[in-house]
Amino acid sequence: MTAKVSITLKHGILDPQGQAVLHALGSLGYGGVKDVRVGKLLELKLATHDKAGAEAEVKAMCERLLANTIIEDYRIELVD
Repeated sequence: MTAKVSITLKHGILDPQGQAVLHALGSLGYGGVKDVRVGKLLELKLATHDKAGAEAEVKAMCERLLANTIIEDYRIELVD
C-alpha cells in the first residue's frame, strides 16, 4: 500500500517560495495566476494492507515528524 501525504502551509501563513514562483510566472507572461502555494508531496510505501491501521500510522508520522502542525496542514491519500 502507498500513502501519499500532501503538506502545505496553513492559510494565513506567509509563503515566500510561493510568492517568488508567482512573481516569476508573471515575469514570463503568465499574468492569469492569482496565487501560488508551494508544498511537499511524500509517497510512503507501507508493508501493510490494513487501510485503517495504515491511516492511523501515517497520521502519527505526520504529527510527530513529517509536518510542522503549527504552520502546516497535511492530507493523506491511501492507494492500494
